[in-house]
Amino acid sequence: MSPAAATAVFTPRSLAALANVCDLAPLPVLDDLTTVRAKAVLADVELLVTGWGCPRLDADVLAAAPRLRAVVHAAGSVRGHITDACWERGVEVSSAAAANALPVAEYTLAMILLHGKHVLERARDFRRTRERADWLLTPHEVGNYRRTVGILSASLIGRRVIELLRPFDHEVLLHDPYVTEAEAAELGVEWVDLPELFGRSDLLSIHTPLLPATHGLVSRELLDAMRPGAVLINTSRGAVVDQDALTDVVRAGRIRAVLDVTDPEVLPADHPLWDCPNALITPHLAGSQGNEWERLADTAVGEVARWAEGDGFAHSVRRERLAFLA
Repeated sequence: MSPAAATAVFTPRSLAALANVCDLAPLPVLDDLTTVRAKAVLADVELLVTGWGCPRLDADVLAAAPRLRAVVHAAGSVRGHITDACWERGVEVSSAAAANALPVAEYTLAMILLHGKHVLERARDFRRTRERADWLLTPHEVGNYRRTVGILSASLIGRRVIELLRPFDHEVLLHDPYVTEAEAAELGVEWVDLPELFGRSDLLSIHTPLLPATHGLVSRELLDAMRPGAVLINTSRGAVVDQDALTDVVRAGRIRAVLDVTDPEVLPADHPLWDCPNALITPHLAGSQGNEWERLADTAVGEVARWAEGDGFAHSVRRERLAFLA
């Protein structure tokens, strides 16, 4: 992984914990697997702990690591570094995607509840007027009682959001083409098709991975079908949404938007969404940050311990599932 990722994720405590369950190769961390030093280390390595910034583990790297049998990724997606050569070697792969899903789901829940109560808009108006409006005149579209929440994709994050919503008085809808109506019912939600999801939801949260099939999935037609004043929350990838169409409907005041991701990742400085009062744009902060990185390290340590004991990974990544993963 990159030295910056190693410093952020692996504290002295987590490095000590890792050293308790395996023989650690000497530091510093490897971020280039083609150097003389890297090849000397790789010659004896049975398991790699990887993270953000890991180079691709291609055939040349594997040739330098004849004993490598497992990779534990202390982050989410493994698409950037796990190659066909790894699968052909039979390398076992684990990911901390489930751990990284937790703060994203927490962010999503917070935004659902804040926007159900119209907190940001009402706080802005309060700051401007310095006067409290008559609370008995609060419109009935404000509040978190019996709101309809739509979840696009029963991914790790989507499922966690569904779990977090259970204590609240919300009706939860789900669209995922790989989940049946019966499976949705087991999750405690109602399966609906895509147009119905957008048409019925008061708040709609996107959790689908960015794949060729999902690029631009949230189209102008779907955005136009949303209820006036509805909220679109995107913590997935910006390119899942038609950015131009989203800009148009938000600027027109039809819907509100919470965007932790956009397309491009940072909008141009003069992009009109920056100045829309009904758009909240955050800098891709929903995923693990700060002390939440410790959860990723703890997950990695746990996986190394399980593998060393012969128990297999708790968070195994399977090759046949890659087409459905971020």
